[in-house]
Amino acid sequence: MTETLTPPASGSARDRPAASGPLSGLRIVEFAGLGPGPFAAMMLADMGADVVTLSRGEQQMGLRGTVMMRGRRSITADLKDKACIAEVLKLCDGADALIEGYRPGVMERLGLGPDVVTTRNKRLVYARMTGWGQSGPLSGAAGHDINYIALTGALAAIGERDRPVPPLNLVGDYGGGALYLVVGLLAALLEAKTSGQGQVVDVAMCDGAASLMSLFCELSAAGRWKDGRESNLLDGGAHFYGTYQCKDGEFIALGAIEPQFYAELRRLAGLDDPAFDRQMSPKDWPALKAKMAELFKTKTRAEWCAIMEGTDVCFAPVLSLSEAPLHPHMAERAAFVSHDGVLQPAPAPRFSRTPSAIRAAVSDDLAGVARQWQAR
Repeated sequence: MTETLTPPASGSARDRPAASGPLSGLRIVEFAGLGPGPFAAMMLADMGADVVTLSRGEQQMGLRGTVMMRGRRSITADLKDKACIAEVLKLCDGADALIEGYRPGVMERLGLGPDVVTTRNKRLVYARMTGWGQSGPLSGAAGHDINYIALTGALAAIGERDRPVPPLNLVGDYGGGALYLVVGLLAALLEAKTSGQGQVVDVAMCDGAASLMSLFCELSAAGRWKDGRESNLLDGGAHFYGTYQCKDGEFIALGAIEPQFYAELRRLAGLDDPAFDRQMSPKDWPALKAKMAELFKTKTRAEWCAIMEGTDVCFAPVLSLSEAPLHPHMAERAAFVSHDGVLQPAPAPRFSRTPSAIRAAVSDDLAGVARQWQAR
């Protein structure tokens, strides 16, 4: 069970409960940004890292109290002021890692580039989070998740037959960005324990999203994946792997790939038509999808849940964000928790001995934290 902690009455970090996660004792400086950087820092803070977020005043007002700012020490920093830069460098002297998400060259112009910071703190891991990466023709260009995944083959494979559909910003920002940032940062920290030296980690959302396409490159090389949405096993082409609308307008999701699961689907749905024997015949999929679409519109989502949920059909109702926390499985696992009056995802993954926890975000003093970290 995830522990949810009440925010301290004062703004002092001394009032915060001690971290309990597996990263307790790890010290990370985060330069406030958007998207994957804050999400990665949230994960690290949930796992016990002491994350200090440096933000401009207007950024801090916009970020304070949000879900992805939880668990951090927040400090307003004027990065155009030389005295402030000097204090930031002192803070970095006592840090294990740094996260920044500016365009290439910005940190260097501020006097906080890796050459400066890692010369002072040789064991520091310097993680750079961008969309296009630190090099390449597009490295200095603006972009968002949809642009980064467009170059990787991922966006072209997602959506309806006649057009690609943005998969929220989960594939680029959070899958290919934040999660690769966490993995890369922790891998570099492990290596630094042996070598005593940090390094720069260049995390690009386009790189991460391309990496996430590994399975589909393998399938393509084997002749088992072709270009064209709704033409393949996992892109909505197959009648047994996709979503269907129910009588009440709600949707259910099926993933009955394996023969035994497909047989259970046929049994519970009453798919006796011999045409359904041709499960892995792509030329038959459109006709079989049409028949299944008609079938699923004969009952409500709740009625189909009563028939299939919890069986080996590989079935689930398609829930909205407001419905998801109320589902019995999600509720029993406390997958969503209330913190500061906001319902939000609990920390993940889960640890048996050093559990993660949501700690309060607090404002702190730059010079004070720098002295505290240097004194360790």
